[in-house]
Amino acid sequence: RLAESGGGSVQSGGSLRLSCATSGNIRSSSCLAWFRQAPGKEREAVAAIVTAGFTYFADSVKGRFAISQDDTKTTLYLQMDSVKSEDTAMYFCASARSCLPWWRRDHYNSWGQGTQVTVSS
Repeated sequence: RLAESGGGSVQSGGSLRLSCATSGNIRSSSCLAWFRQAPGKEREAVAAIVTAGFTYFADSVKGRFAISQDDTKTTLYLQMDSVKSEDTAMYFCASARSCLPWWRRDHYNSWGQGTQVTVSS
């Protein structure tokens, strides 16, 4: 099971940290990722992390977002810095057995319910 939290409203240029609590069999997944979906758009990959610590990022968030896990591997985080209006979306965490290919939505077999992020200018 995956449960996101931490969404909300933030001004452009500000920061926000999203959390995703994992439980059950999800904790044995090798790949955890964040996706987002803006109104009228398809769900897109934002970032992913492999159990070993290797990370992947979409070009649109490189240098601004960071993905990490806590030491117990029970919580996934997305640190969002220098946010822009185009970052406004519902953010979802997802899990898969591997991160290859990390950017494909249909590669992931478990999803959370999402948390809304709204960036105002």
